[in-house]
This record gives sequence, C-alpha cells and structure tokens, in this order.
Amino acid sequence: MRIAEPTVERLVQYHRLLEQLRGGGRKVVSSQEIGEILSLKASQVRKDLSYFGEIGKRGVGYSVESLHRHIDGILAAPERWSIGLAGVGKLGEALLGYQAFRKEKFHFSALFDTDKKKIGTTIRGIHCYSADDITEVIREKNISILMVSVPASGAPRVVEDALRAGTLKGILNFAPVSLTVPEEVLLVSVDISIELEKLFFYIKHKDD
Repeated sequence: MRIAEPTVERLVQYHRLLEQLRGGGRKVVSSQEIGEILSLKASQVRKDLSYFGEIGKRGVGYSVESLHRHIDGILAAPERWSIGLAGVGKLGEALLGYQAFRKEKFHFSALFDTDKKKIGTTIRGIHCYSADDITEVIREKNISILMVSVPASGAPRVVEDALRAGTLKGILNFAPVSLTVPEEVLLVSVDISIELEKLFFYIKHKDD
C-alpha cells in the first residue's frame, strides 16, 4: 500500500492527539472533534483512517483506546531503531533534549562532532565520537538512522562518510543544504528557513 506523505504526517498527528485524550481519560472521539482540534475537515480524517480499515462506528465515533492502539500498530517500528546524531552544537543538543525523541521505538547510540572538547565525552548519557570515525562507529553499532545537524558546508562530507558504513536506512537532515543519497536510503530534509518562508507566504496570501 502506497500512502501519500501528507496522510502519514496526519496519522502522526492523530496518534499524538489520541495520546493526549487517553491521558485525559477520554473514551470516545468523533472525526468531527478530531478535525476541529487539528484544523482538518472531518471527511479528511475519515478518509485517512479508512486506508487502514473501518475502525469507527457511524454516529458513535471512535474508541480512543482502540484507535490509539490501531494507529500505534501502524506506526510501530519493526525493530528498535538505532540513531546517530552528527553535530552536537546548539541545535544538536536541543534535539537530544527533545522529549518526543525519548521513545521505546528508537534510541541514540552515538554522537559525532569535530569539537575536541566534546569528543570522548558523554552528552546526555551518549558517547560523542570524532566525526572522522563516523563510518566505523555507525557500522560497529549497526546504526540505521542518522540525524544531521552540522553546518551546511560540512554536511555532504559527513553523509558521504556515514553512507560508507552500509547500514543506514534513512537520514533526517537539518542542515540547509541539498544532499544526494543512494536510492535505497530515505532522505528527509527539515529546512527551518524554508518553512518560515512558507509561513510568510501563506500569511501574505491567506485572504486571496
């Protein structure tokens, strides 16, 4: 089954919302309520969830517990992903401290940097290695995912060295630069400046 990227993104939003509702003791939620909270049409919510089977009752809504469990199963990783982080500057440290990354489905196995003051130290309980050793460490620890938060000028070299390990399945790139990876490796780039420009554009044209 091929699911469009926006649908997957919304699925993650549904999962987060259901976690909040569960925590608040909510038992049932409708597609209308989900849509209103997430600024989506109820029809869009129903369409997204229908990709994975009929799991709600017309006129009744969705069981929060059942729907959460259902989506959790769809999003669940087939294994506990091992992640490496290249670049432990301000952005890198912020990523390490992000609560959402403290999940059972993945964990940080290694950090990489060029700063001699950081190399050999432990940051938030994770060992920091020299970026020069990234190929060997990624291979040794069988790291599947690499997050890149190094300056744009250094990102291509870091990714090139990391790919040589032969274990990477995906790269999450925060560096403001275009990267080239093999077809079998998934690349997702998060360019905050582009997202900000998009926001400016939509604000400017929201009444058009």
